[in-house]
Amino acid sequence: MKISSAIVGRETAPDPQNVDGRWLMAYSAGLGERDFPHPLFPVCYEWPATRRLRERAGLVPIDARLVHAQHDLTIYRPPVAETLFVSGKVIAAMQRKPGTLVVYRFITKDEKNAPVSTTDFSALYRDAKLEGGDRVSDKVDDPPKHSLPLNAIGEISVAATAAHVYTECARIWNPIHTDVAYARAAGLPDIILHGTATLALSVSKVLESLGIKRVQRIRCRFAGMVTMPSTLTVHASRENDRVAFETRNASGETVIERGWIG
Repeated sequence: MKISSAIVGRETAPDPQNVDGRWLMAYSAGLGERDFPHPLFPVCYEWPATRRLRERAGLVPIDARLVHAQHDLTIYRPPVAETLFVSGKVIAAMQRKPGTLVVYRFITKDEKNAPVSTTDFSALYRDAKLEGGDRVSDKVDDPPKHSLPLNAIGEISVAATAAHVYTECARIWNPIHTDVAYARAAGLPDIILHGTATLALSVSKVLESLGIKRVQRIRCRFAGMVTMPSTLTVHASRENDRVAFETRNASGETVIERGWIG
């Protein structure tokens, strides 16, 4: 399985996405929240653009090898019921020991061309070899390590049906989260919870526990898979004007590391 670094620079034109109040409400409800929009809602309107950009890069045939590795979301303002325009670009391809890391950047603007959000979505293609050497067209920020101890702030109960509910409420359809046969054929032990669902649930717990009302940036690394049902524990601490956090499974293994909310 090979990926060419020539995909760096490939991009897609702005893709219109109609956000309505029901979608905003459903996403929060699927996470057990009553307030909306949730800070992670941008992953919903970005999803169709991710498909278009993966098609443009020729990587759709190896979708089953894609694992969400890192997420870096900047929020300029919360979305409302409106039409948004999401453009995408491949900004990096780098060889890593487990496979090839591809970084997709999604820029979302409103009808007045004002920025709404920007996301760097880093995907690891397991066992894929990069041809042409590492290539980076724009700066990619890795989330920094935490410098202070983290304290347990609460648990998250993940239901056996969590991935199915999240799929429909987020409108993010990927069979590794809902189709057991597909997930196992892709080398996974079972269906797994979406990385963005684990992140959204973790963010909700941090905001609730620490009384945070405004979010401008969310960053993290995904360090492990979450099967269902399961119980997760979120650990966090304040570092100046940011919150550092990580999420661990019932065995104490980290599933989200280097988490930051600012």
